[in-house]
Amino acid sequence: MTHIVLFPSVLGVRQGVLDAADLLRDDGHEVLVADPYDGRVFDDYDEASEYEDTIGYPELMRRAVDVVKDIPDGFLTAGFSNGAAMAEHVATQRKVNGVVMLSGALDITILGAESWPAGTNAQIHTAVDDPFRDQAGIDAVIAQVRAAGGTVEAFDYPGAGHLFTDRSRAAEYDPSAAELLWSRVRQFCAAQVAA
Repeated sequence: MTHIVLFPSVLGVRQGVLDAADLLRDDGHEVLVADPYDGRVFDDYDEASEYEDTIGYPELMRRAVDVVKDIPDGFLTAGFSNGAAMAEHVATQRKVNGVVMLSGALDITILGAESWPAGTNAQIHTAVDDPFRDQAGIDAVIAQVRAAGGTVEAFDYPGAGHLFTDRSRAAEYDPSAAELLWSRVRQFCAAQVAA
């Protein structure tokens, strides 16, 4: 199969991230779970964001690129929320075969890139009423991927859960939406490997 690098949300490497990695490993992929927060895990978004601010976005992006330095070109990147931005950033710095953005998508120009990497395919997954949903960012990424000759699929899910695939986030978790999301992600990953 292939290497997949998985970036967590601002809450850190919670059980939902580890579960996602195991699911992808079940398909034969070699999955590296990145930990840009040095082992810190949070339950509260505000507290996590305060900690993230002490690191700074430029440093987080540097850490994201550093994580993949020993992985051969052609891997996939994926990330939850601001981890999706890290996955995007890595794709602008390295040759990847695809990018999966879970509960987040950031206009690539905000990351300092002039354009999406040529021919790189992507998926975007977001809950319709997610309080952190950035429709302008989603629309920008869709346009940027298409302009660069890649294909992009953007999927909306019912509900307001931000990390709706994480069963440890009881107030956000949606098992039906999570099952559908992972079926789509697994198909995407398999297709990028076969391409």
